[in-house]
Amino acid sequence: MNKDNKIVEICCGSFYDAIQAWKGGAKRIELNSALMLGGLTPSTATLKLVKQNIPDLKVIAMVRPRGAGFCYTKEEFQVMKAECHELLVAGADGIAFGCLKEDGTLDREKNESLISIIKSFGKEAVFHRAFDVVPKPMETIEELIALGVDRVLTSGLREKAMEGALFIKTLQEKYGEKIEILAGSGINATNACQIMELTGIYQVHSSCKAWEEDPTTKGNGVSYSLISGENEMKYDVVSAKLVSLLISSIS
Repeated sequence: MNKDNKIVEICCGSFYDAIQAWKGGAKRIELNSALMLGGLTPSTATLKLVKQNIPDLKVIAMVRPRGAGFCYTKEEFQVMKAECHELLVAGADGIAFGCLKEDGTLDREKNESLISIIKSFGKEAVFHRAFDVVPKPMETIEELIALGVDRVLTSGLREKAMEGALFIKTLQEKYGEKIEILAGSGINATNACQIMELTGIYQVHSSCKAWEEDPTTKGNGVSYSLISGENEMKYDVVSAKLVSLLISSIS
């Protein structure tokens, strides 16, 4: 692994997040909305603001119309195709996506359609963590390679990437020359270097999450809290400090 090629990708849910990621030293982000739902499609306005204000920041835009799983209706997929095209026109450097059938296998037709749009712009096709719920991951990654996917984001079929490190290592050793393996979920400054050494990968994906308070979250017996407990009045943001610590940890 060449240290000069190490990449930290920051998962962002807003224009503010993108600025924090850049201030922390990130060179690439995955841009979403609604991170509490696992990340949904960002607005083109957000993407345009990021590209206008931070032109040297590489932006992979999420295309995901709703939370829960990845088996999409005809209507949902119509929206996905339109969003994919719109985001690429707006300046996205790549698209993160993932479509599955009811049995968890790849929906080849839908994925192929999105990849065709992405490649028509000469941009990167990134298959997201839908990969972590497929029943036959080795067959699936071979299909993704055949379809022309550039990179796959995975936690190694486990809730956290450190728990799936051995499988990520297997993917890297067997397929790393054909497709980029990006490890994500639970990665931070305390374990990024370790997972890179364990697996041989050179790219990690992290949220570097902190909390900001919004005093209007609750009032008059009405609550819009995202979570319960000590952070019930708060929402999640990217921390420039945590980004910087993460990048320093692998340098």
